[in-house]
Amino acid sequence: MKRLTLEEVLENLRSGEPSRRTLYHLSNLERTDAEQVWKVWTGLPVAVRRKMAQMMVDIAESDFEVNFGEIFRLVLQDEDAEVRLAAVEGLWEDDDVRLVPVLTGLLLQDPSAEVRAAAATSLGRFLLSGELGKIRPRPHREAFQALLTACTNEAEDLEVRRRALESLAYSGEEVVIRLIRAAYQHPDERMRISAVFAMGRSADDRWAVEVMRELHNPNPAMRYEAARACGELALEDAVPELVSLVEDVDPEVQEAAIWALGQIGGDEARRVLNACRRSDNEAIRSAARDALRELEFLHGDLGAFLLFDFLEDEEEDDEGYWEWEDEHYEE
Repeated sequence: MKRLTLEEVLENLRSGEPSRRTLYHLSNLERTDAEQVWKVWTGLPVAVRRKMAQMMVDIAESDFEVNFGEIFRLVLQDEDAEVRLAAVEGLWEDDDVRLVPVLTGLLLQDPSAEVRAAAATSLGRFLLSGELGKIRPRPHREAFQALLTACTNEAEDLEVRRRALESLAYSGEEVVIRLIRAAYQHPDERMRISAVFAMGRSADDRWAVEVMRELHNPNPAMRYEAARACGELALEDAVPELVSLVEDVDPEVQEAAIWALGQIGGDEARRVLNACRRSDNEAIRSAARDALRELEFLHGDLGAFLLFDFLEDEEEDDEGYWEWEDEHYEE
């Protein structure tokens, strides 16, 4: 692809119909060049800005070499909430701690609840980095305090409070444990679902009873989060219940149960996942393949993992593979 000059890129943007090819040239810009793009950006119709922002998010998701970070940082200032939301999403994998005060500002001050909720979710990765000692205490504490403020603000939109709680779950502080417990008793089921999500993310098996209880909840969204939480907490006692959820009426619950079995491991989980590989349902087969790979990586020997991964690249209906698999997983 021929590299366009910045002026050619700007001219294409001014046309109001920027192509995907043009947007690729907004990757890896210097700050000064990004500011020139911003000057043109602010003069474009909102529909065009929305389209461009979403296109850049899509491009970044499909091409890991693309980096629109400088543009997205400026687009966070856009007057349109939908555009700002796309910018937050576009910065999802950016671990620059200088984003922490920007995201906390959005969480606590942005007029759009959707943008505030997205900022709360985005701050979670910085909270995790702080818990792991990968960033300095100051940005870690700043992210924690902003999330705590949002989560405990009863006047705040419920969606924002939910996402703040989910991000706070990375912290083991006593106040977070109390918040999760209170959220689990909340009258709104959406908050209770987030509480179960947070229980899993906390990696604290104190929540085992609550999480396993929700595997039987009539709401598939709750069963889904409970299954995922069982996997994150590696609850061996949950295996029989997860096996039954492999045949749940909701396909997303089925896939969550399969994923959890791969995380927990054990002979029974391996047997069931092996059986799922023969399912007539492609989604189930795919989920089982991924889960078995995880199971062998996390719980099996390295040789079995490498052999499984090699055969995974072969023809899936190869009889030799199934013969190997039957022998490998024979009880």
